[in-house]
Amino acid sequence: MIENQSDNIDIKENDVSNQDNAPEDASSAQDKIIENDELSSEKTEEINTEELKNTISNNDARLEQLEKEHETLKNQYVRISADFDNFRKRQSRDQDDLKVQLVSNTLTAILPIVDNFERARQQLKPESEEAQALHRSYQGLYKQLVEVLKQQGVAPMRVVGQQFDPNLHEAVLREPSEEFKEDFIVEELQRGYHLEGKVLRHALVKVSMGPSKQNSQEEVEKDTVEESIDSEENTSEDV
Repeated sequence: MIENQSDNIDIKENDVSNQDNAPEDASSAQDKIIENDELSSEKTEEINTEELKNTISNNDARLEQLEKEHETLKNQYVRISADFDNFRKRQSRDQDDLKVQLVSNTLTAILPIVDNFERARQQLKPESEEAQALHRSYQGLYKQLVEVLKQQGVAPMRVVGQQFDPNLHEAVLREPSEEFKEDFIVEELQRGYHLEGKVLRHALVKVSMGPSKQNSQEEVEKDTVEESIDSEENTSEDV
């Protein structure tokens, strides 16, 4: 009995000793777990920081690339827009030129008819009442034709007394003239026309050569005689 009691006391003491050591072991294990967690957390933070830096660096590089691509596309758009605008203007200009050319060709074909009307008007001198009635009808047709030309932008040139201009006139004849200076237009042989400010048909003209040499020589001789007479008169007055 005494031995059993002694054994029970030893067992109890061992249990108490084990109970006293257990909290210390648990605390140490918990500290290690916390330490491991902290290390793991620090490593995770380091990894996350490195990944974040890499992500930011990649995003910056991608942003720079996108900005370059945007600038390239913008320049291409500006060039294409400018090319299209130039093409549109060129097409519009070509269409206008073609329209003017077609109108010019049509009106140029009509102008000889106008010339014939004008020649007939200058030559015809109706005397009888029937001829005058016919003449009035003809004049009405002529006025209608001139009005149509005017509506299309056709305007006649006024050349007599103007200085000769090869851009507007075509010289057919040249002759001396006491009335007009050299290179001035003496007579209109065929009327010229403008179309919207451009030459539709050049005017055929006669151009002055200035006073003839014979007349010029006579004027020089006349001036010489007058000077001699004046000189003689002055000499006689002095005597």
